Amino acid sequence: MSSLRVVLILSVVVVSTVLHVTPLMLAALLKALLPSRRVRLASNSLLTGIAESWIAVNTFLIDRCSGARFHVTGAEGVRPDGHYLVLANHQSWVDILVLQKVFNRRIPLLRFFLKRELIWVPLLGLAWWALDFPFMGRHTRAEIAKNPELGRRDMEATRRACAKFREIPVAVMNFVEGTRFTPGKHARQSSPYRHLLKPKAGGVAYVLDAMGDALHGILDVTIAYPGGRPTLIDLLAGRVPAMHVSVRQRPLPTDIPGSGDGDERAARARFQQWMNGLWRDKDEDLDRLLEEGRVHAG
Repeated sequence: MSSLRVVLILSVVVVSTVLHVTPLMLAALLKALLPSRRVRLASNSLLTGIAESWIAVNTFLIDRCSGARFHVTGAEGVRPDGHYLVLANHQSWVDILVLQKVFNRRIPLLRFFLKRELIWVPLLGLAWWALDFPFMGRHTRAEIAKNPELGRRDMEATRRACAKFREIPVAVMNFVEGTRFTPGKHARQSSPYRHLLKPKAGGVAYVLDAMGDALHGILDVTIAYPGGRPTLIDLLAGRVPAMHVSVRQRPLPTDIPGSGDGDERAARARFQQWMNGLWRDKDEDLDRLLEEGRVHAG
C-alpha cells in the first residue's frame, strides 16, 4: 500500500512540475528578451509566483499524504519582501521540502547555491536557471590548493549572484556544513558537536560581504527528526512521524572577512569563531528538539 502511495504522489509531482515549468520557461524567455531593465525586474514577480505555486502543491501533498506532524517555532515576524540569509543544518534531501513548507510565501523564494552539474537535472535544472539560482563548481580544498583559479571562479560566481539578489526580495539559503550529516562523516571530522558537522564559514562570508547592507538579517534554522534521518521515500510512504523546526532571527555580524578593514587573516579567524558559536547553539537546540520529539512520541 505504501509503495502505491509513493508512486501516486510522485506521479502528481511530475505532472505538477511539467505544468509549472512550462510557463516558467516562457516567462524566463520573455525576461531575457525584454530590453527594459525595469520590466525585467518586474517579471521576477511572475517567475517567483510560478515557483511558489509549484512549492504549494508539493506542500499540500506532504500535508495530506505523509501523515507527518510539523512543530515549528520562531518563524513569526518574517517578511515576504525582505532580504535574508538562511542558514540550516543538513541531514537529508527532506530538509529542502521542510524549509519550503515553513517559509513558502512567508519570506522571498529560497535560492540555493547548487552544484554546476545539477543544471542537467530534467526540468528542474532549467527551472533553477530561470530563477537565477547560482551554479558553482563546489571544488574541494585540495583542488583549489592545486589550482587557485577554481576558488576565484566560485567567489566571482557568488558575487555575480548576490549582485542580482540585491535588486529583488530574496532569501539566500546555505547549508553551512557543506554536505549531509552522517555518523561516518561526523567521525572522520572528529566534530566537536554531537549532532552536527563542522560549519564552513567561507560561503557565508562571501554572501555577507557581497550583499552587505542589502540583507535584513539571518534566519538560523534548526531541523530535527526525532524518528531518525529520513529519506524522501520515507516521507512519501508515511514513515516520518514528526519534524521539529526552530527558527532564530539573528542580527548580521559586523566583522566580515573581505571588507578590507584590518588584518584579513584575523578577520577570517574571528568570523569562524562566530560561526562556531552559532553552531554550538544549534547543537543545543537539536538536543532540545530531539528530546521534545521523544516526549511527544511517548
